[in-house]
Amino acid sequence: MLSIQRALPISFGGLAVGLIAFMIAQPGGTLLERFSHSFTAAFGVMSAMLAGVLAVELARRREVPVWLALATCGAAFALSLPYRSATTFETLARALGSSGLFLAIGIALVGVDALAAGRRAGSRAGLALAALLIVGTAAALQAAGISLTAALDVAIAPLGNLGDSLTALLVITLVETLLWTIGIHGPALLAAVVLPVYINLQLQNTEALAHHQALPHIVTVSMFLFVFPGGAGATLPLVLLLLRSRVKRIRTVAYATLLPSLANANEPLMFGLPLVLNPVLGIPFVVAPLALAVVSYYAMVLGLVSRPAYYIPSTIPLPFGAFLATKDWRSIVLMFVNLGLAAAIYAPFVAVYERHEREREPAEDAA
Repeated sequence: MLSIQRALPISFGGLAVGLIAFMIAQPGGTLLERFSHSFTAAFGVMSAMLAGVLAVELARRREVPVWLALATCGAAFALSLPYRSATTFETLARALGSSGLFLAIGIALVGVDALAAGRRAGSRAGLALAALLIVGTAAALQAAGISLTAALDVAIAPLGNLGDSLTALLVITLVETLLWTIGIHGPALLAAVVLPVYINLQLQNTEALAHHQALPHIVTVSMFLFVFPGGAGATLPLVLLLLRSRVKRIRTVAYATLLPSLANANEPLMFGLPLVLNPVLGIPFVVAPLALAVVSYYAMVLGLVSRPAYYIPSTIPLPFGAFLATKDWRSIVLMFVNLGLAAAIYAPFVAVYERHEREREPAEDAA
């Protein structure tokens, strides 16, 4: 988990580079159309970078030669790409995009662990045998026409087929938060599958508004602004609660996270408190966004708040992003209702967590 936590932020550099390169390469279209067309392919570039960075991180922790881990995992990853469904580098990256992150993580974990086992078994000979086994298995699967990428696509595809429904909203919210609780960046892993679908629904809303028609969809990209205020887990209310903590360490983390949380960035809280692998705060971290999803969905179904018409990046500070997405002042009211509801869900768990931390402080001071 620590290796994945370190490797994912670095691999986002591949996403940025790939996105810019593919957008420039597009023959025409608006900026948003270029972005939508290039996003999935950019995740293919990110996946390749993640396979290498994660292999290096794991190799250092497993005391395996870094160059050998990088070569073994890189070769296995390259042999697992969906070449039969691609004619250009862009189509190859797009074919990989929806499952590439899972493929990269799986190959890095299995490859480096195999090398570590080989090192324990017989030093250089064991390392060489393990490397040949990993690369040979990938080559054999490729020769037999068995695609790991296709298998992962089949496993992930249902998330992209749920459409505009409360079930879709709840399932996506649940999967993203559960992945975060074990240190995996849920939105990043699902974005290649989910984002193209829900950007398309978002664009349909924008088009309908331009033609003075009723907005057809509720579950769009901007809907998640109401579900995750403060970032994954709806953590802005948690930060506000922690500001009043009597434990200095907790207050320090909360103050460090306050401003980023207003722009829906909560990584300092995720890894500084931490929320990752936290058995107490992990419960409301999962439950609160589900409650906000239900409230927000029915507020729009009943016409109490307008449906999201525009795609607004999550980095726009609260509550302005929600207002700009809907152009409805009632969205600000809904945002504050959601913040209050999430705070009520977090409050009892914060009390338990703080009590536990206060009991632990004297023992640490004595040590």
